[in-house]
Amino acid sequence: MRYRPFGKTGLEVSEIGFGAWGIGGSMWGKTVDDASSVNALHRALDLRINFFDTALAYGMGHSEQLIGQVLKERAEDVFIATKVPPKNWKWPASHAVPVKEVFPENWIVECAEKSLRNLGVERLDLLQFHVWSDTWMDQDGWWDAVDKLKKDGKVRLWGVSINNHEPDSALRLAGSGKADSVQVIYNIFDPSPAEALFPLCREKGVAVIVRVPFDEGGLTGAFTRETKFEEGDFRRDYFSGRLADVVERVEKLKPLLLKEAGSLPEAALKFCLSHPAVSTVIPGMRKAEHVEANVRASDGKTLSCETLDRLKEHAWPRDFYRSR
Repeated sequence: MRYRPFGKTGLEVSEIGFGAWGIGGSMWGKTVDDASSVNALHRALDLRINFFDTALAYGMGHSEQLIGQVLKERAEDVFIATKVPPKNWKWPASHAVPVKEVFPENWIVECAEKSLRNLGVERLDLLQFHVWSDTWMDQDGWWDAVDKLKKDGKVRLWGVSINNHEPDSALRLAGSGKADSVQVIYNIFDPSPAEALFPLCREKGVAVIVRVPFDEGGLTGAFTRETKFEEGDFRRDYFSGRLADVVERVEKLKPLLLKEAGSLPEAALKFCLSHPAVSTVIPGMRKAEHVEANVRASDGKTLSCETLDRLKEHAWPRDFYRSR
């Protein structure tokens, strides 16, 4: 495993992190198994992953609890990032809704305390707001809660998870000096964060956490036009009526990507790691074999400049989340 600076914090994190939404169980169907999830967490530690990204909303704390269980057994020194859900439970954030309805001070503190208990730790390495709008920069309250949690020693760093496919909605924050990190969707189909957000983050020393590197599984190459998702799996709606288009676009990528990587998932991760602004990429991992496959991308080799340039032709602006 290779490690990268986490912005200007002086910390280093594994460039492949553990995305823990899936192990929470919610929205991923009925086949999520705690034993398998625990095995995956142990395997991640075995392979020297030290960055784990979870959220209070993932299984209403279940993801955090599983991580806490494994950390208690292993007593490893790792970096834990979690998130405060919006109090109005609306994803993505509406830019017209005031922050006092989404992240009031007492809600931020209450959720942080719950996460501390779930994880069994005394301090959260990174507390993130699970949605964000730059319109909140000029509104009162939320920063006082964050500042207090830091001063009380309960939170080390603070950042945000940016709205799906809206990287420019956090440019004011990234330039303000308040955020230690931003988490954003970045993949072969959506390279838009590289236009304005990533250069600004590099300039200001803001760490970048990349989520959805596989476009919810589309870029793994594992789907066919006949793939069926079980009831309760959000991808059943996400890809509804669009799966054939996804498969067709991925087939066109194979001749280009498989020249430089052993598999499409490895190539998708290497694409993300090819940008110097990226601190860590957090693919979901519900099984030990997922962990082993994803860690293979951390070999110090990124995609060639020629391939990266050709991949620009495969960018696909769209938002399947909003159109469900």
